[in-house]
Amino acid sequence: MISDAEGMIRALAEAEHAFDAGEVPVGAVIYHGDELISAAGNERETRQDPTAHAEVLALQKAAKHLGRRRLWGCTMYVTLEPCPMCAGALVMAGIDRVVFGAPDPKAGCCGSVYAIPEDPAFGRMTRCDGPMLAGECRKVLDRFFAERRNVSD
Repeated sequence: MISDAEGMIRALAEAEHAFDAGEVPVGAVIYHGDELISAAGNERETRQDPTAHAEVLALQKAAKHLGRRRLWGCTMYVTLEPCPMCAGALVMAGIDRVVFGAPDPKAGCCGSVYAIPEDPAFGRMTRCDGPMLAGECRKVLDRFFAERRNVSD
């Protein structure tokens, strides 16, 4: 069985790809058991699409891979705590579990601001675990924004 640390390290690789593409460096991967079935980084700027978050793109790829919209038996590893949109998408996809890296005290909806996936009002709950390797995940984000500040100075 894949460990949470291994899953998060793989998600960090996706965050680095997003960083290299000039995107806010968030990476997400989805495992079905031990099989990596999906990997994505943010592509909001590349696609000029406000919904092109790493989590949403990873969910789309996983559904295509499995040939179904319900992602039962799957775990997502994502480097930043999901926002309200992504947390809602996780619930609607029926994913079993999400493990996040860095908490997001401003918009995190897997426990920081709210816990959408664990709210029984939505009829199905998704387990949220984190933070996992938060320091490593935060470093990539901090490096990205530090470089952006230096460019604009």
